[in-house]
Amino acid sequence: MNFPERFSNLPAHAWPRLRALLDVHEGGGPLIQMTIGEPKHAFPAWVTDVISQNAAGFNSYPPNDGSPELRGAIAEWITRRYGVPMDADTQVMALNGTREGLYNAVIALVPETKNGQTPAILMPNPFYQVYMIAAISGACDPVMVNATAQTGHLPDFDAVDDATLDRTGAVYICSPANPQGAVADRVYWENLIKLAEKHDFRIFADECYSEIYRTDPPVGALQVAHDMGADLNRVVIFHSLSKRSNLPGLRSGFVASGAEAICEIKQLRNYAGAPLPLPLQAAAAAVWQDEAHVAENRRLYAEKFDIADRIFGNVPGYESPQAGFFLWLPVEDDEAAAVKLWRETGVKVLPGGYLAQDVPGQENPGKKYIRAALVAPKEETERGLQAIRDCLYAV
Repeated sequence: MNFPERFSNLPAHAWPRLRALLDVHEGGGPLIQMTIGEPKHAFPAWVTDVISQNAAGFNSYPPNDGSPELRGAIAEWITRRYGVPMDADTQVMALNGTREGLYNAVIALVPETKNGQTPAILMPNPFYQVYMIAAISGACDPVMVNATAQTGHLPDFDAVDDATLDRTGAVYICSPANPQGAVADRVYWENLIKLAEKHDFRIFADECYSEIYRTDPPVGALQVAHDMGADLNRVVIFHSLSKRSNLPGLRSGFVASGAEAICEIKQLRNYAGAPLPLPLQAAAAAVWQDEAHVAENRRLYAEKFDIADRIFGNVPGYESPQAGFFLWLPVEDDEAAAVKLWRETGVKVLPGGYLAQDVPGQENPGKKYIRAALVAPKEETERGLQAIRDCLYAV
């Protein structure tokens, strides 16, 4: 029996690689898990009440693109947060987690050819792995654009050659960035939108970390497009309750764009989507309408950012993140550092190279970093950070 070859040459995923790297060693202390970005702060206590009150909805097939109440709550949130008026019926769609939307965006919105060639999908390197798989699934070429300290930890798409840009179908961009915590400012978005207009491609803006920030709320891609008077169909934003509201298990996110783009996405989802059950949609609608728990969530992360700055402030190369909940810490060798840390302290972190792709002629931009997630309670996070400091940066 034959199997498709399109995924046969993929590198092993980060988590199996991490298990193979660390599981052959004994941990040097009680486990402190700082690998995966799974929020551990409490979600709003009333969420379970909303689910219970709407439990009868489990007896019905849920609407494929989201209930009117959920789509309305999402549209209202976008307007409050970004000042962009949105039509709940035509410009937003609920998702079963944003990974679904990020994956299907290429298939739904990128043409089979671009200027007579196979379309290129540009993405940051390091990157969220679904971007690459989406490109491959859509019969496109994934093109990595390094995001390094020299580029402000955001990809410099202007540096891509014109021949590649002319066959580009879409660009993935994550802001605030995972793993570096860098934020695209208004000028960055304006330049990218102008580049997209010049070369006629779409922007897939992964903004899942937008509500975890240090000082000022990050500007959004759709916000800048609206302010510029650009075609909103060119910019597609993705958001989630996983990080904003500590609800990764709710699997509730959304996609928003111009009406034509959302129509195409809905058409695909009519055949391939898995809508969120109605009681969970009711809970999601209530969560999008509440900001008090989001502010408290930011406060808890701010405390841990301050701890990180105190512990690593004098470490050469340390950069305090602007947003998100990861530290992107410089090391000589990512795998060696992760093994040393696990064997000597019991702290698990993710080698940065596992989040990036090797590009011929270029050094993997993650090889000199480890990623540490600040998702555990403050005291546990502080113990983990101090162990990293003492083990890897002792002077």
